[in-house]
Amino acid sequence: MKYEAVIGLEVHTQVRSSSKMFCSCANEFGAEPNTNVCPVCVGYPGVLPVPNKKAIHATVKAGLLTGCTIAKFSKFDRKNYFYPDMPKNYQISQYDLPFCTAGKIHLSGTGFSGAELPDKDIGITRIHLEEDVAKLTHFHHDSGVDYNRAGVPLMEIVSEPDLRSADEAYAYLNSLKEIMRFGEISDCDMEKGQMRCDVNISLRPVGQKEFGTKIELKNLNSFRAVHRAIDFEIERQAELLDAGVVLKQETRGWNDDRGESYLMRTKESAHDYRYFPEPDLMPVTFTDEEIEAVRATLPELPEAKRQRFIDDYGLTPYDAGVLTADKQLAAYFDEAAKLVKTPKQAANWIISSLLALTGEAGISVNDSKVTPALLATLINAIDSGKINGKIAKDVFADMFESGKDADTIINEKGLAQVSDSSAISGAVAEVLAQFTKQLEEYRSGNGKILQFFVGQVMKLTKGKANPGMVVAELKKQLGE
Repeated sequence: MKYEAVIGLEVHTQVRSSSKMFCSCANEFGAEPNTNVCPVCVGYPGVLPVPNKKAIHATVKAGLLTGCTIAKFSKFDRKNYFYPDMPKNYQISQYDLPFCTAGKIHLSGTGFSGAELPDKDIGITRIHLEEDVAKLTHFHHDSGVDYNRAGVPLMEIVSEPDLRSADEAYAYLNSLKEIMRFGEISDCDMEKGQMRCDVNISLRPVGQKEFGTKIELKNLNSFRAVHRAIDFEIERQAELLDAGVVLKQETRGWNDDRGESYLMRTKESAHDYRYFPEPDLMPVTFTDEEIEAVRATLPELPEAKRQRFIDDYGLTPYDAGVLTADKQLAAYFDEAAKLVKTPKQAANWIISSLLALTGEAGISVNDSKVTPALLATLINAIDSGKINGKIAKDVFADMFESGKDADTIINEKGLAQVSDSSAISGAVAEVLAQFTKQLEEYRSGNGKILQFFVGQVMKLTKGKANPGMVVAELKKQLGE
């Protein structure tokens, strides 16, 4: 390709908190418009903000999870602008002294398109904490403002311009989302506005060190939209550069229905916001002991957990990826794997059967009646030869409905596998005597008929015969 894309992301992530950033109003999605408001978050004159300690600690935790340096001295600033979504006409944010700086997120594996990703780190410039703005809804002739969201604690996570493709950006966002969820910092539900992303993108000739003109993309409401918008913008900018057009720094919106960007405004600079220290809030300081206390609460990150599942439990990278996509699911498998001799089989049952049934029921694995301990009873029953794989499917379905353990269901329904050699020998002899035509075909060289005989023996024994013993006995009686 003639040009190289240089991409940086600004990700806004709402902090999981019961109250807003500077007042006690509820941080609640879906409430009636303008009901979770008070004089502080709607900007009445004379009111004073009180910082949310939990949100500050969550931001420090996010910084530690992404390898950032935590500032021992930080402060809040006023970002001044006039727009209906900010009732005070300024936003309490952070400018030159954010809580977290110089972190990174590691990328590897395959991207959204299936292409292999380069094994590399994406730098994080800063993570700062601010208050969210109100939600604007545009109608046919006018607009509505819902101030319930105004004042909700919001982290802005700014990456270095280290991304080079839509696939890398997509993978970075997924990794960031996993980290925030595993750290219980945010639910990152984009449909609820809990995670929003702006893209800064420029092109430069391959081999050139200087950056090109930066274009910012806004109104991206899904990771897929980010991927599509980057691909579109790379193509759009390349066509303009080829035509000799000099690009100007600007902010563009993204129309996902039309699959194209559109001009919103020329880009503001930091001085346009007239930042100055927030006069109503004291600086925030941390000691080494306080930072280490937060560090002690950090969970195992998804990337490390995936590798541990591969190394300790013998899982494939695909299985490990599926099981670590959700924190609850990873914990469920981890607990079950420790109770069985064959963790890989536990992973197979979770991925192929448990997730299918919970998906149909619309519940999480934690809400399922099949606990990790109960799943282990099924795996152990299979491993011990008490039941075979076919019977196990019926037992699992019963476990999901009743919440009973596998041994209880097997005993109640008489489903124990038949491993008695004389019983299997008799069943095999009966099948061979009944299907003489198929026996002649087999003896004439049609080896595929063997599986037909296996199926008939399993049918005769109502699926309870040990399949391995059935095959061995068939070969014995067929003279092999």
